Amino acid sequence: MITVFGSINMDLIATTTRLPKPGETVAGQSFTTAAGGKGANQALAARRAGSTVRMAGAVGADGFAEPALALLKDAGVLLDTVRPVSEPTGTAIILVGGDGENMIAVVPGANGAVSAKDAEKSIGLMSGRDILMMQMEVPADAIETAYRLAKAQGATTIFNTAPLTDDAIRLAGLADIVVSNETEFELLIGRSGLSADERVSAMRQMAERSEQTLVVTLGADGVVAIHQGEILQASGLKITPVDTVGAGDTFCGYLAASLDQGLDFASALRRAAVAGSLACLKAGAQPSIPSSDDVAEHI
Repeated sequence: MITVFGSINMDLIATTTRLPKPGETVAGQSFTTAAGGKGANQALAARRAGSTVRMAGAVGADGFAEPALALLKDAGVLLDTVRPVSEPTGTAIILVGGDGENMIAVVPGANGAVSAKDAEKSIGLMSGRDILMMQMEVPADAIETAYRLAKAQGATTIFNTAPLTDDAIRLAGLADIVVSNETEFELLIGRSGLSADERVSAMRQMAERSEQTLVVTLGADGVVAIHQGEILQASGLKITPVDTVGAGDTFCGYLAASLDQGLDFASALRRAAVAGSLACLKAGAQPSIPSSDDVAEHI
């Protein structure tokens, strides 16, 4: 079983011919809403990959709470550790111009109210055979509590370093498996402009010190990982991406689910890479997370 301890959002998305200048009003072309938040997206991906999943987090006592949880509920994600709070449900206000550029304001709302007590409740329902997956969209002290409790129970912990902050750099050292994109990895180790060989060397050095599994996603170039001292690589599908939003969360959810289902790490990596590729083939307001059957057709 997988517990995802993280964020739950509603995305409010408007399109315009161009982005406004400071103080300017422009006419909008369309408006949509979409359930989001990295935590919720990863929980949905893990569930669509076929695992039993519990979502732990918080939503507000407002009109956004129900639609923010609707996809998770419909997919069968357990929501008994999602707590209603007085703060509004987390939101992301997204303005997209005709050239594809965007402006985004994220209001944490209820996500900022997630606490160490929430961690204690959710981790208390886990066993040593379970997987805990987290990101950096809820408070760092709650994340740290969840990691320490999960480790005490012998559960496997996965940490997605997005969005990367100083707290993320510190907390990454607590996880069994760390997943970053190539930019986040360079920030994580304090180096930039790495070649492919330099990246692998840096991963090997970090893994030897920390005894962790490290995974770095590389967009169209697939993914590279070091697991138990072995360098592993996997390619996604050769595609022309339509929309890459949600691809990273899809990768993380499928990786966790594949390990939960007993796949060896190399096979889990390949399955997650394919799922991430498929998530790029469809644009739209709702997360384009593929089903396990869709992924199986391409492996």
